[in-house]
Amino acid sequence: MKNIFSKIAAIAATSAAFTVAVAAANNPAQAIELNFNWQGDAGYSAIGSFSYDETTAPTIISESGSGATNFLQSLNVSFLDPSNNPLGTYNTVTGGVSQSNFFAFNFDTSTQTLFGPLDIAGGTGIIGEYFFQGTVGDSLFLRQDIDQQSAFRTLDQNSGSIQVSKVPEPASLLGLLAFAGLGVASTLKKKQASC
Repeated sequence: MKNIFSKIAAIAATSAAFTVAVAAANNPAQAIELNFNWQGDAGYSAIGSFSYDETTAPTIISESGSGATNFLQSLNVSFLDPSNNPLGTYNTVTGGVSQSNFFAFNFDTSTQTLFGPLDIAGGTGIIGEYFFQGTVGDSLFLRQDIDQQSAFRTLDQNSGSIQVSKVPEPASLLGLLAFAGLGVASTLKKKQASC
């Protein structure tokens, strides 16, 4: 029995280390990824992430319109209704290219805060697509396109509050996994000693 638990723990640790190593290889150390989340007054929400190369990015990142971005490498957002049912997911920026003519994004890398005009998600001219827009610190709106022209309906809004948090780096995750592995090993030793 002791041998089986040791093998399971070793396989789990090796698998976790391999997963973290692959993630680190795919995300170079200079790339930084951040998550953001927004909660509207009526219960709708937006969750997403964005990334940029922190070795080349200035203190203020300002992006707008479609085409190649200056510093932003990726940006995606998903919307949920008040019952947490998904409404839609949008990859506004992929591989350093914005897909929306209406795209607006401003981020302070030193304080890790969004500010000013924000317009992400839809913008490809499809009826029913969602837009997340407004001014951070003033008012932010979740809207849905009605006619591909200028008509939309507002689903929710708030006072402009949006939270940003840094995604843990793979090295941090490896340390966390190692700590968890020590806990499992300790528990197994205690169980073996009591048998």
